[in-house]
Amino acid sequence: MADKPSEKNGKFDTGLIRELAAILREADLGEIEVEQSGVRIKVAKAKQAVTVSAPIAAAPVAAVASAAAPAAAAPATKASLRDHPGAVKSPMVGTVYLQAEEGAPRFIKVGDTVNAGATLCLVEAMKTFNPVTAPRAGKITQILIDNQQPVEFGEPLVIIE
Repeated sequence: MADKPSEKNGKFDTGLIRELAAILREADLGEIEVEQSGVRIKVAKAKQAVTVSAPIAAAPVAAVASAAAPAAAAPATKASLRDHPGAVKSPMVGTVYLQAEEGAPRFIKVGDTVNAGATLCLVEAMKTFNPVTAPRAGKITQILIDNQQPVEFGEPLVIIE
């Protein structure tokens, strides 16, 4: 079974499942399904579950579903804030920086009042630092990301109220 691209030593490659889940979030798809060498993997967003269908015993399928479920359930807090009216979302996939350089003060902290157009953070993508600015004036009530954390397109970064 090791010759199948989505299996390693008789176990499914959870890294592949995580990559599919990331593509699902990034492209804002409802589900994604791939099939190679008789192994089919389907990741669906609606139930945040992973379904694996293949001509193998049922025991490994249950192991894959339980191993991948915590990874899919982890961003539930941010997902619930995605529709918050004060959420400032990442404009791209990249790495977020909360300060201009190491040792410099952070752009913002919880409790700060910002004006429209103020720099909240930077998102680095392809070695280019892109400022994320406040769409409106208000008070920073939550910072949902850490410095140098990878972020996805549309992921909530900051809440301004």
